[in-house]
Amino acid sequence: MRGQIEVFLKYRFLLHDLILKDIRIKYRKSILGILWSVLNPLLMMLVITAVFENIFRVKIENFPIYYLSGAVMFNFFSEATITGMSSVLQAASLIKKVYIPKYIFPLEKALFAFVNFLFSLIAVVLIYLILGVPLHWSALLFFVPSLYLLVFAIGISLVLSSWAVYFRDIIHLYGVVLTAWTYLTPIVYPYDALPAKMQFAMQFNPMFYYVDYFRQVTMYGTVPGLATNLICAVVALVSLAIGLFVFKKNQDRFILFI
Repeated sequence: MRGQIEVFLKYRFLLHDLILKDIRIKYRKSILGILWSVLNPLLMMLVITAVFENIFRVKIENFPIYYLSGAVMFNFFSEATITGMSSVLQAASLIKKVYIPKYIFPLEKALFAFVNFLFSLIAVVLIYLILGVPLHWSALLFFVPSLYLLVFAIGISLVLSSWAVYFRDIIHLYGVVLTAWTYLTPIVYPYDALPAKMQFAMQFNPMFYYVDYFRQVTMYGTVPGLATNLICAVVALVSLAIGLFVFKKNQDRFILFI
């Protein structure tokens, strides 16, 4: 364990440089630059609000905030796992030349997605200001569910990046899974509107807890209790443990398939 920590510390500067490189690449040819990370969720919020409030007649108080607070969390998870899944394959040329701890690549993608998530939170704050909805003091705790989700996403990314080396089709299949997962998470509809059986099934959806936790502290001014924190923490740590186990078990054979 101590040796692994020393290796990580040795390569922490590489991790930092890779994140900066991704930021430069993403915004290099964009006129709006990082501002697009704010405008994109705002534009999506306008479209979703127009559709669900006016066409489907969804009745949720402060629906734009409700949707945006859920969307930024799920988009963070989506970006982290999608980019993390292909990270080892994309780094094939580098892996073949020099020794680098291979987990650095899915970890970097998750951290890069976290940086983009922080930028997107500006959009959430702007909507609060535009609608005149007061921010509660508990909003300062936004980082708690965010960090839980980061750990959970890293674990999923480690598993997916490991599987993608051997089974490239998983890259396409995961897109389908992610779409279904999005609709199975209360982002545009309220949890209370679901029938009892669906509410019970929702208890097995990890994203439900992270999205709901984020809404509780930012939108409703409440702080989830010990039980909710334990669920979020345990799910995140179990995901990370499984991810590390699967990745470590398979990483020595990556070079034969990338």
